[in-house]
Amino acid sequence: MYAIVKTGGKQYRVEEGQSLLVERLREDDGAKVGLEPLLFVDGSTVVDGDDLAKVKVEARVVGHERGPKLRVVKFKPKRGYRRRTGHRQELTRLEVTSVKLAARRSSAKAEPAAMEGEAAAAPAAAPAKKPAARKPAARKPVARKPAAEKPVAEAAPAEKPAAEKPAAEAAPAEKPAARKPRTSKPKAEEGNGA
Repeated sequence: MYAIVKTGGKQYRVEEGQSLLVERLREDDGAKVGLEPLLFVDGSTVVDGDDLAKVKVEARVVGHERGPKLRVVKFKPKRGYRRRTGHRQELTRLEVTSVKLAARRSSAKAEPAAMEGEAAAAPAAAPAKKPAARKPAARKPVARKPAAEKPVAEAAPAEKPAAEKPAAEAAPAEKPAARKPRTSKPKAEEGNGA
């Protein structure tokens, strides 16, 4: 008979009487701790999923320890960057005291009582109705109000007729002709001095 439990973000396979190291727990030495079961196996009986509420895994805190020293080295070549640090993980030693499956109640006696309770409650309470599914309403065109006319005093000044506009405004300005890039003057040929 064994169980798979979860603690400290890790999973462990535990049996009764087994000792194991887990991530640090806040409990004092000698305290009882309940572990979260994920699976229970007893011969051909396998319990998982919703039935795990019936499984109990209890352990006793034996003591708190620190793990082995780990050396952490950071190095970047050709940059003169070197760092060396150490780390010791905080751990808790547990001894599993019990792994058991809670006894089942006789389901034959419990079911008729549950059925009677449901039958008695059914006529008193009206069945809940689901709201009818609505079809999305078609969008109606929105009537827009015409924009109010601005008073003459606030109206933007009217543009000048083309005849009154200065020549610069009347026709778009032409771009100046593109300049030719300057070329260096050819150097005078030098004689060999002959």
